[in-house]
Amino acid sequence: MKKTIVSFLIVAVMTLFAGCKPAAEHDEHAGHNHGPGGHKPHAEAPGGVEMCGEHGVPEAECAICKPELAAKLKPGESLKVRLPSTNSTAIVGVQTATPETGAVAEGLECVAEVSFNQNKLAQLAAPVSGILQTVDVDLGSVVEERQTVAKIWSASIAEAVAKAVLSHQTLERERKLWDERVTSKASLQEAEAVHRASCQQLRTLGFTEVQIDEMGCKPEEQVLMEVRAPFAGEIVERTAVRGALVEAGKPLFTLADRATVWALLQIPEAQLARVQMGQAVELRVDSLPGQVFTGKLTWIGPAVDERTRMARARAEFANPEGLLKDKMFATARILVRQTPQAVLVPTTAIQHVEGKPFVFVQRERDLFDARAVLLGAQQDGRCEVLTGLQPQEPVAVTRAFAIKSAMLMSRLGAGCADD
Repeated sequence: MKKTIVSFLIVAVMTLFAGCKPAAEHDEHAGHNHGPGGHKPHAEAPGGVEMCGEHGVPEAECAICKPELAAKLKPGESLKVRLPSTNSTAIVGVQTATPETGAVAEGLECVAEVSFNQNKLAQLAAPVSGILQTVDVDLGSVVEERQTVAKIWSASIAEAVAKAVLSHQTLERERKLWDERVTSKASLQEAEAVHRASCQQLRTLGFTEVQIDEMGCKPEEQVLMEVRAPFAGEIVERTAVRGALVEAGKPLFTLADRATVWALLQIPEAQLARVQMGQAVELRVDSLPGQVFTGKLTWIGPAVDERTRMARARAEFANPEGLLKDKMFATARILVRQTPQAVLVPTTAIQHVEGKPFVFVQRERDLFDARAVLLGAQQDGRCEVLTGLQPQEPVAVTRAFAIKSAMLMSRLGAGCADD
């Protein structure tokens, strides 16, 4: 069905081209286009170049007579397409323009999943077994570094405090006796060692020297273990319940600094050679249409999944407004090549013949080069031409399909060339 529609369009366009010739042109062609047996005569230009009598171009370069040559062209090589009239382009609506020059980036697209920055993620666990006396934050609470999030009463802490207080009293007594020359140096040193050991146990639990001194001055007051945030962030998980009995190491909260997030990428094995750490990555999320987040590739996995043939990679993104959330699915585009001064044409200027990309470069009002090109990145409705086109050359940017139709009309039996 598609081939039938395309053929119909080609015939329609060429009928229009044929109809736009001035009468004089038709008469002139009628007089000499075809020789005996329906064959067109050939002319020879100075220098021995055989010319196409129908289209006024070198026979070896006539795209209308020999469209099959297009498949053999390399990027930068071309054939010539002579339209029926100098008014053909205006009637059909072909417009030309010179290519733009600008920055373009070639990207490798892959699936991704957003996750918390694991370097800015912490589980706040109970340092000792005890009873939760207070829970000072809730889900979504934003906390500062060293802020208290919960307090625990623990028998082991009470015991450690009692030992520290007792050792401090013993040390003070031994110092007084030493000043009075009543005790020995060994007894004083033993008291100092016991006090240091008891204080070190409290320091291991997170108490400061100041707190230890205060507890020594107020031995009757209840001592609570404070659980503090190691950095500023947001409480994203909570299991802590006031009055609950907790064991040492039990998670109470999960704290995340969401100022940056990670995206975990899946890169096809065949594309790994193009990927390097430090490359820019663009991230798009379906739930945030129009938003593009830019980050960098920070890690490429050392292995390929034997089932999916994908390698894992990681990119890091700034997330100052908190729009990116953990477990979001996204599409990542790794910018594997960036060119600041690329030759760009609208995608409408690109036509494919025999599977190869072509542009039509205007030479005269009715003459175009069917130029084979090598394409690069495509973005925002523009396509990068790597090889085959110069910035100053005018290219058909609208209705280029009509020129392609003229070039291929002999395949429908409308051409002047014999097989």
